[in-house]
Amino acid sequence: MKVTISNPDKVLFPHDGITKADLAAYYEAVARAMVPHVKNRPLMLQRYPNGIEKEGWVQQEIGKHFPDWIARVTAPKAKGQVTHPMANDTSSLLYLANQAAITIHEWLSRADKLNNPDLFIVDLDPSPGNTFSDVKKIAHAVRTLLQELSLPAFLKTSGSKGLHIAVPLKRTDTFEEVGEFGGAFAEILNAREPALTTLEFYKAKRGDRIFIDVHRNQYAQHVVAPYAVRAIAGAPVSCPIEWDELSSSKLNARTFTLKDTPKKVERDGDPWKGIKKSAVTLGRARKAIEKLR
Repeated sequence: MKVTISNPDKVLFPHDGITKADLAAYYEAVARAMVPHVKNRPLMLQRYPNGIEKEGWVQQEIGKHFPDWIARVTAPKAKGQVTHPMANDTSSLLYLANQAAITIHEWLSRADKLNNPDLFIVDLDPSPGNTFSDVKKIAHAVRTLLQELSLPAFLKTSGSKGLHIAVPLKRTDTFEEVGEFGGAFAEILNAREPALTTLEFYKAKRGDRIFIDVHRNQYAQHVVAPYAVRAIAGAPVSCPIEWDELSSSKLNARTFTLKDTPKKVERDGDPWKGIKKSAVTLGRARKAIEKLR
């Protein structure tokens, strides 16, 4: 489906001179890597039609003006339901870019099994007093604990402040079960690294510690999608990376941007390309984690 970018010269990132055409070109360039990760997932969009320095908004319900060829899924909620857009092909990503949807957030489940996530996410959210070296240290601690539980670990920058670690799941566990596992996982990690981590939800109470956020592992919650652009000056990207990239002193949450990520993907490929093949169930890990508590 051909998508025409309206007002292509509209500047969305004033400090960087990045236009809507640039945003669309970026999503077209990374679509081959990104679409398999977002396909058939309900999306939450952060839209900034007047650029990131002006007020934007969050959109979950698909717009009435969205064309019929944009895939959608209706998800029940506590009261009523929400019909979310999905991005199942390159044209859909381009259409969302034309809507100035700078950042795409995804559910951790897919349309055919909304209550059974195929990802477990650990979001490392640093406080202002933390260095990125602190974040890296805790990322390694997350990986070590996952290895002890015989679980795979895939890594990406958040594009904002921290790192995300993902465990691919076979969709046999419900959000309730994955959420309970996440709570136990966070407790053990916090007990191992009490000086650097916290489970405190409120920022004012965290001190100079990294919040181990496992709250995204719930029905209808979401996380920034792999390769999504953040609405921050410099247009940083939430970029999948290899674990050995953590050793780089130059790495931080905003290292990869709209301008250089397509070249990185073309050169190195997608580190998450085989993530589905690594999917696991949490049965054994759930029993193992109880022995560690």
